[in-house]
Amino acid sequence: MALAHPPDGTPPHALVSALGGARELAPHRPAAPVDVGLSVVIVNFCQWKNTARLVRQLRRSAAVRAGQAHVQVIDNGSPANRLAGRVARLRGVSVRRFDQNLGFAAAVNRGVRLSGGPWVLLLNPDVTVPDGFLDDVSGAIARADASAAGVVGFRLLNRDGSPQPSAGPFPSFARTLAGLVVPRARRKCRVNHGTARREVEWATGGCLLVRRECFEQLGGLDESFFLYYEDVDFCQRAAAHGWGVWFDPALEVTHHWPLHARRVPAPLRLITRHALLTYARRHWSGWQARLLGGAVWTEAAARQLWALARGDADAARCHGQLRQLVGDVTSGREPAAAERVRFAAGFLNPIAAEQDGRTE
Repeated sequence: MALAHPPDGTPPHALVSALGGARELAPHRPAAPVDVGLSVVIVNFCQWKNTARLVRQLRRSAAVRAGQAHVQVIDNGSPANRLAGRVARLRGVSVRRFDQNLGFAAAVNRGVRLSGGPWVLLLNPDVTVPDGFLDDVSGAIARADASAAGVVGFRLLNRDGSPQPSAGPFPSFARTLAGLVVPRARRKCRVNHGTARREVEWATGGCLLVRRECFEQLGGLDESFFLYYEDVDFCQRAAAHGWGVWFDPALEVTHHWPLHARRVPAPLRLITRHALLTYARRHWSGWQARLLGGAVWTEAAARQLWALARGDADAARCHGQLRQLVGDVTSGREPAAAERVRFAAGFLNPIAAEQDGRTE
């Protein structure tokens, strides 16, 4: 299937310039008060319907009404939408918009800096939460304080109420190769059964509670990751600095559109492969990272040939960019790799918009 270009006709390579050069649009509301106990950071990208619904759900918590919790929405260069202004006018909510897609990690870092309080809850827009959810989070904070945890993940559910994989062991070379022969849902994460709170190696960033002290000590999320694997990397660095990473099943949220439940068009595949290659270069031995690069290059070449055979020039171009990206990451040419990621990011608007309004 041919890839849709940005709705305004802007060429994909021109849509997103250097990540550090993104222009910040005027905020709709002042930054969060510093005396709140909990800040929620939501990164929106072409999902204003989902984001607005999630914000309304969060406001059904006494903590928001009492000013003890604040919701900070960061918009990552989405097209203009009247819901942005409506959300910003809600009490206990701030909206900050940027005119370019900064990437998830960079947007989270800005959201955390704009927010206050000793704890930050990261939430994806395609998550739904029960009434009073933020009041229950305060109980999780008390348990985290008792164990000096730096990161806490909660139980994720599928749309049908079944448990969704939400935490797992750190990806290794062997686990990544073995994951090629198992269902996509089980490649990175595991389903955590039982009701006991326990330590895990990492938990997904779709619903993640982070102690601000831990976040600031680590310098936030690594902005080398545009999208995906930034949560794994953060948890691994947190553990290396002595912070506990916990899974607390007492709280549950529904995550409607995890990556493994969606199609992966060529631009999104380039971005996910870049994240994996970046993670491997950060945390694996050199020979393992190079072997992974060879496997990704071979996969991209095969997909490029198949796309050409189907007459899908856009997908073939993205897979060709992925082949070149492998060399960039392997050789440490991060600016060149980032430019290829920005090229792919120019196609993401319609891909992200597919899930908007579908968290009912």
